[in-house]
Amino acid sequence: MVRKLKYHEQKLLKKVDFITWKVDNAGKEANVIRRYHIRKPSDYTKYNKLSREVRTLGEKIKSLEDTDPFKSEAASMLLEKLYSMGLMRNKIDLEMATRLTASSFCRRRLPVVMVKCRLSQNLKNATDLIEQGHVRVGPDMITDPAFLVTRNLEDFVTWVDSSKIKQHVLRYNDQRDDFALA
Repeated sequence: MVRKLKYHEQKLLKKVDFITWKVDNAGKEANVIRRYHIRKPSDYTKYNKLSREVRTLGEKIKSLEDTDPFKSEAASMLLEKLYSMGLMRNKIDLEMATRLTASSFCRRRLPVVMVKCRLSQNLKNATDLIEQGHVRVGPDMITDPAFLVTRNLEDFVTWVDSSKIKQHVLRYNDQRDDFALA
């Protein structure tokens, strides 16, 4: 016979779902989600899947014979694409493509780039500003914090023209034009 659960055990049991229980790689997923302030865990799952596919593609290219002309062409195309997305630091080493992780994709998210460019103090603040519609990348206003910023677009992350934050920065720098903002 099984004993009746105590009150605190019942409360704990309500928080755990044994039907959809999944392996979380010893808390690695939770650490990455917390570090990069990812609000939708499905985004991390997508990044993990993408990184796995890139790693397998890199392994397949790496396993080709050195004399095969397709190997050098495919390797250079893959490395160029990963470099232009900002996932790798250089276009030389195919070995780095086989060690790509979900964190590489997380580092290219818009809130992380905003913190890196010092448009925000922390990831939570950057995520809130993006969701409120204060940030644009190029000509487009972005409201999704999961937006991946490529190397080309990194220089075009700025405030929306009608944003109070932009007006405050311009006023602080004595560059505010009353005619343009009116």
